[in-house]
Amino acid sequence: LYGHIWASLVRVLSAFAVATLVGIPLGLLMGWNKKFEAVVKPIFEIFRPIPPIAWIPLAILWFGIDETPKIFICFIGAFVPAVMNAYTGIRFTEPMLLDAARMLGGNRRQLFTEVAIPSAMPAIFAGLQNGLSLSWMCVLAAEMVGAQEGIGYLILLGMDMSNPAMIITGMLLIGAIGAGIAMLLRYAEKRICPWKREISM
Repeated sequence: LYGHIWASLVRVLSAFAVATLVGIPLGLLMGWNKKFEAVVKPIFEIFRPIPPIAWIPLAILWFGIDETPKIFICFIGAFVPAVMNAYTGIRFTEPMLLDAARMLGGNRRQLFTEVAIPSAMPAIFAGLQNGLSLSWMCVLAAEMVGAQEGIGYLILLGMDMSNPAMIITGMLLIGAIGAGIAMLLRYAEKRICPWKREISM
């Protein structure tokens, strides 16, 4: 089991890291710079509705059947939520906060880095959690095509062997690992943006 868990974790976390490093700056720039938004957002909106799994045939044609297409599919799954939530977080920055910073002499760079980005952090973390969940869904589909290890391969193997215990074990592993990583993200969110207000029920 450890080998299968490690294989899936490496694929998901590698794709998730790249999607975070690329998607968040792209979303922030789209939300802050109207000229950049006018150029990039229409292109992004064309590709956004395409399900990540639909990219599997092209990924195999482009990259073969090694690790690259599997990481690419997971990247697509995490990339779209990272971009959209960063964009939404910037766009919904309270105008009153920006006006107050301007009155205190803040320039455009300071408004972006010290007001808009901190304001967008809760939305960014929500996007990261959604992207992580989608990456796990995508790695299962990717590992069912040409993989020799991973939790998705384990589930497919259980189906071929008519072994429900193996299938359920794979499903439980996905849930447990995903929940563990989500807890780490929530902990990081509390540390990085303690000003976030929780919704009281």
